[in-house]
Amino acid sequence: MNGTNTDASSGVVIDIGREHYRTEIIAAGHALVADEPKALGGTNAGPGPYELLLASVGACKAMTLRMYADRKGWALERVVLSLRHDRRHPDDCEHCDDPKARLDHIDVEIQLLGELDAAQRERLLEIADRCPVHRTITGDLRLTSVLVEV
Repeated sequence: MNGTNTDASSGVVIDIGREHYRTEIIAAGHALVADEPKALGGTNAGPGPYELLLASVGACKAMTLRMYADRKGWALERVVLSLRHDRRHPDDCEHCDDPKARLDHIDVEIQLLGELDAAQRERLLEIADRCPVHRTITGDLRLTSVLVEV
């Protein structure tokens, strides 16, 4: 990091310099790198912002399922999630030629491995959509940006 505020104790610190899109991240004391693919002008040194968003959603769903199954004493051995993001037109789109008319979608495929009955599997699917990150991004979210003097 370049010597500016790198205290991530209360959140996440992001630092990007002149190295075209390579972004250093400090989250809970862990260093990560984000980047864009070479086709978009990056160096492909790490996942892009949307892949990190998908990773956050997927990790939260997986942890929530693990926590719930453990608390219930269910035989959930493993959870594997596959996530994709894209933009789609609404079904009854009046202005489908306008790129702003597209809606963001995250599709999540969930594999539940273990000796679970149909009712347990159905309940775990419901629980997956109740993870905190899912609820945050689908809820009434506000983002606020402010400039800070250096």
